[in-house]
Amino acid sequence: MTSITFLCEGKRIIGFDAVGHSGFAAEGEDIVCAAITSALRLVECVVNEVLGLCAAVKVSEEDTKISFRLPGGLAPTAESTCQTLLAGLMVYLAELHGEYPENIEVMEA
Repeated sequence: MTSITFLCEGKRIIGFDAVGHSGFAAEGEDIVCAAITSALRLVECVVNEVLGLCAAVKVSEEDTKISFRLPGGLAPTAESTCQTLLAGLMVYLAELHGEYPENIEVMEA
């Protein structure tokens, strides 16, 4: 199962940790794992490459873990965009959980 924990400070989402393989199918054939990874990487690319921010991203293929942290002190427009993006990611992953409850869990901490 893949567990995604969104990290919050008050109402601000500061990042997430995703751990584990979904187990829906074998590696390389797992549509749930591919959907999760694609969504997480899209957020990272938008924040770092499109918005030009420097979010901290750690990918450990050995541990099947992706960690993402927003930088602090963002300008109001960048902060709003990032919060919308992360909230959308949370909704998407929660809907994926509804379809595949044995393969993905979504939590807030």
